[in-house]
Amino acid sequence: MTNSTSKSRKTRIIEALVIAILVFTTATIGSHATIPNIPDWYEGLIKPSFNPPNWIFGPVWTLLYVLMTYAAWRVIGRIDTRRDTIFIAFVFIAQLIFNALWSIVFFGMHNPAYALIVVVLLEASVIAMILVFARYDRVAAVTQLPYAGWVAFASLLNLSIVLLNPN
Repeated sequence: MTNSTSKSRKTRIIEALVIAILVFTTATIGSHATIPNIPDWYEGLIKPSFNPPNWIFGPVWTLLYVLMTYAAWRVIGRIDTRRDTIFIAFVFIAQLIFNALWSIVFFGMHNPAYALIVVVLLEASVIAMILVFARYDRVAAVTQLPYAGWVAFASLLNLSIVLLNPN
């Protein structure tokens, strides 16, 4: 493991851009699956009493995506072997895939039951990411705790929607 200052400034900028593009792509996929389905389909679902107002989701996810980008950038800056870089990239990209897939399945496919499976896999992948990040950078790992908490809450919401809308 190396200190992030041993990498060139250009390398660190490229790493930040690649990570930001991956996260932005995930957010864009999620938004495209979600936003068109809120007014008609999602509004028609029976939701639990603890369901937050729709306006809260955008700011929360924006913050989580920023923290995700920052954490990955911190961790990538602390590794210097190709093997570790591939491992970190795999763990990070896996959770991004589950993140986007949940929106596609829940909102895009209108399938909360299958989305429940995906959100559980997302939570597992976020926890795995936190554990892996902690090996390299504790600050990066800690910045992902709100993400794990939010996904756990989303899992509870998802489960509640499945139980309240038995179609």
